[in-house]
Amino acid sequence: MNRLAVKLPGLNLKNPIMPASGTFGFGELYMDQYDYSILGAIIIKSTTIDAKVGNADPRYHHLDTGVLNAVGLKNPGVDVIVTEKLPPLAQYATPVIASVAGATIEDYCAVAKKLCQSPVVKALEINVSCPNVKEGGLTFGADPESVYEMTKAVKAVATVPIYIKLTPNVTNIVEIAQAAQRGGADGISMINTLLGMSIDLNTKRPILANKTGGLSGTAIKPIAIRMVYQVSRAVSIPIIGMGGISTVDDVLEMFMAGANAVAIGTANYANPMICKELIEALPKRMDELGIESIETLIKEVKEGQRND
Repeated sequence: MNRLAVKLPGLNLKNPIMPASGTFGFGELYMDQYDYSILGAIIIKSTTIDAKVGNADPRYHHLDTGVLNAVGLKNPGVDVIVTEKLPPLAQYATPVIASVAGATIEDYCAVAKKLCQSPVVKALEINVSCPNVKEGGLTFGADPESVYEMTKAVKAVATVPIYIKLTPNVTNIVEIAQAAQRGGADGISMINTLLGMSIDLNTKRPILANKTGGLSGTAIKPIAIRMVYQVSRAVSIPIIGMGGISTVDDVLEMFMAGANAVAIGTANYANPMICKELIEALPKRMDELGIESIETLIKEVKEGQRND
């Protein structure tokens, strides 16, 4: 028995660890570092209908406990991604989750249909939560009815399972998650970055050209844990948990909050080997804590939820 294996809709994961969208490019960033076949899955960078150059520089600001970024969904467009970026990932025994973005529901549906044409893509992550674009993103993700309509529309055209990526920049994330479930989502991906800002004391101006950006990294982990905990008790579909994960204990804490798999984001920037290292270290820490397998841990957490 593979004690790290996890089954999700459309995804048979050999282990629960995957790089989060936006931190791994389209897989090309670390191909010379290690064999991606070790990964549970790969979530590629968000894809739009047409190419996007993203926001102006500076786009990044590094903090002691995280990173502010306002990249702005930079990508070469869905046609280039399907024909050039996805095929090299077919060499790995690792499922690919493609991330979908756009300015309108029609955009999302068009991108989803094209990505589903690639045999490499086993699931879609629907990014209704990006805080760094003027159209789309939070326009959809902060309103339950919009999330419901988006989910329903994309589900109708997708030929692979869809996971709705939730924003933490809302008053009640539970109602957003429930709207995604009502719309037919196969799972949820959470959380995206928190909207933040830093100011340069010398210029007295915001450091990022976009003024605001998404905060990620260890600073947001307690918020991610809390939100996963709340959502997992309110929906019946699985959750890919993310937000500030950088250690094996972080991974297991996310599972204990109610996640069914985890994605590693900002930690990839500081250590490109982080996903591989976490996968290799996970069994030893599970032994120390008396955890038989990830699946048994998930079942134990679910049983605990029913008894709450």
